[in-house]
Amino acid sequence: MPLRVYMEDTDAGGIVYYVNYLKFMERARSEWLRQTGFDQQTLLDDDTQLVVYRLACHYAKPARLDDALSVSARVAEIGRCRMTFEQRVMRGEELLCSATVEIACLTAARMRPKPWPLTLLASFDA
Repeated sequence: MPLRVYMEDTDAGGIVYYVNYLKFMERARSEWLRQTGFDQQTLLDDDTQLVVYRLACHYAKPARLDDALSVSARVAEIGRCRMTFEQRVMRGEELLCSATVEIACLTAARMRPKPWPLTLLASFDA
């Protein structure tokens, strides 16, 4: 997913504030979900909510105001109620930030673990 760094993404020194990398990665996962034919609202309508369960992030180099970035989201592992993504924020060929993000599938009403919807799992085989 292509992305441009705007003033609102930076601190007073013009460097991307660390938490914004997590926002960039969230957007990439949401776009990945759309590419599988789903979106957050459709899942919520089916009593399914996706939440970050665990996150490990490594900040390698700073992004700066006006940088053109790309953010990737690759599924590394699928469990019964969890999915692990490997994500990267790049500036050209330069790695700026990488993360392993574990997403849990929950019932929206009760916030309890729920197996992945079969229709979502089937989209991986398509």
